[in-house]
Amino acid sequence: MLDTKPLLLDTDFPRINRQHVSTLQVNLGYLCNLSCTHCHVNAGPKRTELASLELIDTLLEYIDHANITTLDLTGGAPEMNPHFKYFVVEARKRNVTVIDRCNLTILNEPGYEDLAQFLADNSVVVTASLPCYTEQNVKEQRGKGVFESSIEALIKLNALGYGKDTELELNLVYNPNGAFLPPPQESLQADYKKELGQTHGITFDGLHTITNMPISRFGSMLLSKKTFNDYMQLLKSSFSQSNLDSVMCRSIISVDWQGYTFDCDFNQMLDMPLELHASHSGSNTIASDKKRVHIKELLNKDISGNNIVIGEHCYGCTAGQGSSCSGALA
Repeated sequence: MLDTKPLLLDTDFPRINRQHVSTLQVNLGYLCNLSCTHCHVNAGPKRTELASLELIDTLLEYIDHANITTLDLTGGAPEMNPHFKYFVVEARKRNVTVIDRCNLTILNEPGYEDLAQFLADNSVVVTASLPCYTEQNVKEQRGKGVFESSIEALIKLNALGYGKDTELELNLVYNPNGAFLPPPQESLQADYKKELGQTHGITFDGLHTITNMPISRFGSMLLSKKTFNDYMQLLKSSFSQSNLDSVMCRSIISVDWQGYTFDCDFNQMLDMPLELHASHSGSNTIASDKKRVHIKELLNKDISGNNIVIGEHCYGCTAGQGSSCSGALA
């Protein structure tokens, strides 16, 4: 797979600083029942990397220390980590909002038949990937049969109250299936609600539109098709200064399956570690050999005000309407 990282390290992206950390985003491992073309973590059924129970207990300790209010669980399919349910239950005991970034099809896999009920019983926010409301577009990104399984899972979630009960939040996630920016989130959400409602009787709370990052599988595809430079030009020419105030990296810490920390999930995939101390360097060239910081090192530290590690890919979060794990910024 072609690597875009060397092309992203030297950047003119504006320097930004961290605010108070309120969200802990944890990648519980790269094991997944799918292998999607847009997946920026290269997850799949043959991956073996999984967060340990020891790490999860350390993360719970950090949640207590830092007064974290939201736990955002990602993968892979985070539910395939054997300690997923333990982590959710312990976080909910602390009144922490838990978000499960669910690929929907996992709810229909053998051995996971009780998963949807578990999520509902613990009032977990389900944020589910559904790159389009039509079968063909989903098939192109995620494979044959995924759309049908996703619809089945959404019907199952609706039956439990998701998307209907104010206590059970269900959000869908849209990624473009090519080298272009997402359409306006509000109008696309209306289209999703109309089509899914009329065709399948499905309801949901909100749609999150997320820009594809020029990294991992998607970045490799751009390089192989010789469209990487064109896509980067699109991101940079669509830069919006107003999005800098609300980019997700200012209030989030991303943790990988081994416990190492990053400013966001994308930096995690590029192995661009979080910085423990504020840097006063005037250069925006990011060293690629910086020491990784483990979550244990943050148990008694406040990193508010520290520099956020940036690269050319950061233009993906600030282009157009903006992009974050919670959808558009503007």
